[in-house]
Amino acid sequence: MPLHATEALILRTYKLGESDRIVVFLTRDRGKKRGVAKNARQSRRRFGGALEPLTYGRVGYVERERRDLVRLDYVEVVRSPLAAADGEALGYVSYFAELVDEWAQEADPNEALFRLGVSMVEAMVKGVPIQPLARYFEFWLLRLQGVYQIDPRLSVEAREFLAAVRRVTPIGLKHVAVLPAVLRELEGIHREQIAMHLEKELKSVRVLREMRR
Repeated sequence: MPLHATEALILRTYKLGESDRIVVFLTRDRGKKRGVAKNARQSRRRFGGALEPLTYGRVGYVERERRDLVRLDYVEVVRSPLAAADGEALGYVSYFAELVDEWAQEADPNEALFRLGVSMVEAMVKGVPIQPLARYFEFWLLRLQGVYQIDPRLSVEAREFLAAVRRVTPIGLKHVAVLPAVLRELEGIHREQIAMHLEKELKSVRVLREMRR
């Protein structure tokens, strides 16, 4: 049972027993995995804050025959969304992570999705405004899955923003001018498409809605 080391994005964790956690993470080369982080709840010495959603790092894990869960040995943090100074941005961490989790397939490599997730972390840390970044993420996520549709209701300004999004990196959004009303317009359209294709509303969307009240 050799140790496999790779880049990964932490997506979410669950309690397991009195001391362990189940960790869902997306690897660059082997798709989504679920693993057990031993004693992660009793002691922060081993994993620290490395199991926070959307943490990007190097992970080491062992796969065992006839077992669905791998054994997560370590997570070395490369970039953490907790380094983002913007409190509003931190509110979107779970939203981004939940969307990646919903579309990532078990043990099915999707490097484009992985790179998109990593680019969100890097942009947040560099202070890219979160509302344009969220619309960027939604657009590219839907497009990567081949389900994005240009809504005929979109305003000219919204179409211009989407055209710009096709040409720039997430970091480049700092230089793209867009009105708050346009971002709200795209937010509504994107959320409709996401809910339609997932056939449900995400828990994190409800949390974001509560944050705005």
